[in-house]
Amino acid sequence: MPKNKLDPSKWVDQYADYLFNYTITRVNDAIVAEDLVQETFLAGLKSAKNFKGEAAERTWLISILKRKIIDHYRKINSNKGKAEVRMGFSNREEQEGDWLEDNVADPFDINAEDALQNEELGMAIQECLMKLPKKQADVFIKKTIQGMDTEDICKELNISASNLWVIVHRARTALMDCLENNWFKK
Repeated sequence: MPKNKLDPSKWVDQYADYLFNYTITRVNDAIVAEDLVQETFLAGLKSAKNFKGEAAERTWLISILKRKIIDHYRKINSNKGKAEVRMGFSNREEQEGDWLEDNVADPFDINAEDALQNEELGMAIQECLMKLPKKQADVFIKKTIQGMDTEDICKELNISASNLWVIVHRARTALMDCLENNWFKK
């Protein structure tokens, strides 16, 4: 029997602020952050039947949100993504206007170059993680990649919550510097 259950009727009250704060630090745009949180709730509702109860409800929602954030950056960083969202409003001679799709890319059309670029980025992230001090890498992986709760990480590593966030911040800064110097310049 699953340990955890979903209660979508309480998601907004219990998790909206947390998910928004998580997102805003990653996208730096309140409107985009709100949209991504809404998309997360919608995706959660659509895939609720797949919830196995092995993770906490919030952890499960965060894992969905992480994918939404990644998709957001993929879309804005690719030419295909830019074409995907273009809509034009045509209002000829004071008649009622119509929304016209300009170019809509197939979201499942990932070419070999995209796949190679994703693989290269993944390898660059792994290389940069290996350059971090062990404690920084451990905390970053547990919090950001594995999505562990702050309290669990603090207990496991015997650190305070404020210390955890300082370590995560330093790890993010070091990773961004490393990626900028080793991957983005290519």
